[in-house]
Amino acid sequence: MTAPAALRSTLDLIGNTPLVLLKGPSEAAGCEIWGKCEFANPGASVKDRAALWIVRDAEARGSLRPGGTIVEGTAGNTGIGLALVANALGYKTVIVMPETQSREKMDTLRALGAELVLVPAAPFSNPGHFVHTSRRLAEETEGAIWANQFDNTANRKAHIESTAPELWEQLEGRIDGFTCTAGTGGTIAGVGLGLKAFDESVTIALTDPYGAALYNYYACGELRAEGNSVAEGIGQSRITANLEGAPIDTQFRISDEAGLEWVGRLLHEEGLCLGLSSGINVGGAVALGKQLVATGRSRPRVATILADTGFRYLSTLYDREWLTAKGLPVFPWLE
Repeated sequence: MTAPAALRSTLDLIGNTPLVLLKGPSEAAGCEIWGKCEFANPGASVKDRAALWIVRDAEARGSLRPGGTIVEGTAGNTGIGLALVANALGYKTVIVMPETQSREKMDTLRALGAELVLVPAAPFSNPGHFVHTSRRLAEETEGAIWANQFDNTANRKAHIESTAPELWEQLEGRIDGFTCTAGTGGTIAGVGLGLKAFDESVTIALTDPYGAALYNYYACGELRAEGNSVAEGIGQSRITANLEGAPIDTQFRISDEAGLEWVGRLLHEEGLCLGLSSGINVGGAVALGKQLVATGRSRPRVATILADTGFRYLSTLYDREWLTAKGLPVFPWLE
């Protein structure tokens, strides 16, 4: 077994994450389901990639100068990634987050030295939405940039240039399908564009939670949401700049209950502690795998994103009282 390369910078720890075959999902789909272990990034989520590319892009354009401040509105993981990148490069961070996100994310951001601004959860049309609040703070702060992860295409460039080539190499150029959810849209669009550049026949599928509008947009051309979800950091009601031109071939909608079933199974059967977005991603990957099998493909390979660690949700997904209050099934070992 070859040891990982010795790295010259802590920022080089971002990316080059392992890819693992998921046994239970593979059996359920009748094909190979592979999970990209993005929880192995320094900030324990896929958002470290976007954070690094956004900061490097701002430096290259000259808008972020030494000693400057990075301001962003986030469900938490992008803020954590930005805080770590900023610490490594000598910048300050101001993170605006809805007060409905997990306590672990808030505590982590404070521990990393970020200035945390909590705002009430609000629809995007509301001026008090966390994204609009972060934009205003950036405009009011001297020497600050607004990361603008939703509409800054350096986000999806991170996945075009890193995630997609890694998947292609790890699967030795044989990948039949890829799917994940969309929050900013950077991951699904970037990986999709990157994989299509290698092989146009790779099927790119959106996996959407309930409460988001993209499933109906790609299915019937209408931005219309149905139901709701407790998943953090995913679900979108508009076409962001990162989503523009995303090569979506098909789409699936996965419930919180189905996502939680995979979260529970992957923990209990395979020793992976993940967040709900990862469970929803895996549910989508199983659905895509079954669809590809039905078309007659021989033992197709489908990849998805294991977006972050479950340790970030101990007070929510892994708490019996919280699950009960939300009307969600409780993992048997928590009863």
